[in-house]
Amino acid sequence: MTLSDPKTILLAALLLVTAVFVSLWSRASWLRLAIGFITNFFDTLGIGSFATTTTLFRLRKLVADENIPGTLNVGHALPTVVQALIYITIVEVDFTTLSLLIVAATAGSWIGADVVAGLNRRAIQRGMGVALLVAAVLMAMTALNRFPGGGTALALTQGKLIAGVAVNFALGALMTLGIGLYAPCMIMVSLLGMNPTAAFPIMMGSCAFLMPFGGYRFIRKEKYDVRAAMGLAIGGIPAVLIAALIVRSLPLNWVRWLVVVVVVYTAVSLLRSAAASRPVASV
Repeated sequence: MTLSDPKTILLAALLLVTAVFVSLWSRASWLRLAIGFITNFFDTLGIGSFATTTTLFRLRKLVADENIPGTLNVGHALPTVVQALIYITIVEVDFTTLSLLIVAATAGSWIGADVVAGLNRRAIQRGMGVALLVAAVLMAMTALNRFPGGGTALALTQGKLIAGVAVNFALGALMTLGIGLYAPCMIMVSLLGMNPTAAFPIMMGSCAFLMPFGGYRFIRKEKYDVRAAMGLAIGGIPAVLIAALIVRSLPLNWVRWLVVVVVVYTAVSLLRSAAASRPVASV
């Protein structure tokens, strides 16, 4: 199927019509829908969505800082489920390995979301600032091709499986603070000797399970923005389908460098806001 194929054009038109219909029916604005579409489109192609979404939210002042982690986990959940359905179907990986890593990430998010949902504004600003700096470093490593090459294995056993479960548990917990799982998961899979392609079902399967679980915690404590989350979900689903089934790949190196610069700026801005809100000691 190519971009000039009549069926491809028909599918793209159907997705566009569906997106317009849903946008008119929903409470989400066009700006929020556009952010959902753009971030999930590039997430499906390997850029990630948490750092870019955080940057756009803060640039347009759409979501209060303390509600950004919850909005990310709630809003990006459904598009990520679509990604998982696609990549688990088309990419081969050992079922036991995949299942245990997904369970570990989900358990991590369940604990992490409860902690993050209880943090105050300043703590979340500092946490997201650090998270974005980590994301910028990982994006730069990707752009410079500094990730380990990986091996050919499609399964983990014994000590490597235990290590993978432990790391994915930690990554699931960090997801609730806004650190995307894509790049760290790719590094982990490669260092453990697996085929880097196996990271796609592991990463997307982990996120597809952990984000609804973690998102429930944020919803229950009302620590997310409803309209922004709807925009991410509704705009994101057609973007995932277009990126995964029609576009499939793009030369993204220049996009990664642009994202690195913008994300570093946002991280510094968050850390400065956290420093400015520090309580003044009484004398």
